[in-house]
Amino acid sequence: MPFWDEIVKEISARHPEIKTDLYHIDALAAYFITRPESFDVVVASNLFGDILTDLGAAIVGGLGLAPSGNINPERTYPSMFEPIHGSAPDIAGKGIANPIAQIWSVSMMMDHLNQGEMARLILDAIEDVLVEGKTLTPDLGGKASTAEMGDAIVRQTQKISKKSM
Repeated sequence: MPFWDEIVKEISARHPEIKTDLYHIDALAAYFITRPESFDVVVASNLFGDILTDLGAAIVGGLGLAPSGNINPERTYPSMFEPIHGSAPDIAGKGIANPIAQIWSVSMMMDHLNQGEMARLILDAIEDVLVEGKTLTPDLGGKASTAEMGDAIVRQTQKISKKSM
């Protein structure tokens, strides 16, 4: 990907205040596993980005837990928030998909829209439901359906909201 590297170097030179490192994909994949805390932002081609997001999702527990945001920092174009997994046609309609990544993506969107309180509420509810461990989808070792997991998170947001009133 020499062309990609050239463009990264060109853009990086315009922003010397931002530390930029270039890695080959094999090394980057290894660093994701051995020192994931060393990354704040990763800019990658679609192919390599897809590989790395799947790897990152596997590290944290599965594709159903990984949100993503394609963010336009200048806010001149819309940003997009979605789970990193695809449409999962192999499990479509079975009610076994984990909705956390999609819900977490909403939290990220709220944060991007300067709705930090709402973003935190959603994330807190997700965390509470996971810590409680009573409602878990099959990918997390449970038997809950997609709807049951979503409903548990909604109930928890309502519970947290009532406490803060």
